Amino acid sequence: MNLIVAVDQNWAIGNKNELLVNIPKDKKFFREMTTGKVVVMGRKTLESFPNGLPLANRTNIVLTRNADYKAKGAILVHSLEELMEELEKYDSGDIYVIGGGKVYELLLPYCDTAHVTKIQHTYAADTYFSNLDKTEEWEITGESDEETYFNLEYYFFWF
Repeated sequence: MNLIVAVDQNWAIGNKNELLVNIPKDKKFFREMTTGKVVVMGRKTLESFPNGLPLANRTNIVLTRNADYKAKGAILVHSLEELMEELEKYDSGDIYVIGGGKVYELLLPYCDTAHVTKIQHTYAADTYFSNLDKTEEWEITGESDEETYFNLEYYFFWF
């Protein structure tokens, strides 16, 4: 299973249920990696999308504890066990965990590939991702050249 995330220098990923920054090339990378695939997210992540709608051209699986929650066009699961049972229907290489913080934390042990956009800036944030640079289980297997968006530098890393 894969995960895909954009982090700042402190491995922050969000603030007030929004991304820290929108970088067009990062959004394009996300789209290219996940289109036609399965994306796994929490309820808050789904609600942060335009009009709270699932992502087009993907199988959207939403993990929520709220048994009454409804999301048109998404598969809803309510526990890790139910999620894992649902994910058995798909090729592991086609599954991308896309957030938010609690879902990343819960599913990180089940992932074997991480696509990380590292942004060379520090933002005000309230949600963080595990610092893969400081774990023995994860090592960088590839990285892009430096990218820039206005005066913002960032890199794509593969773990």
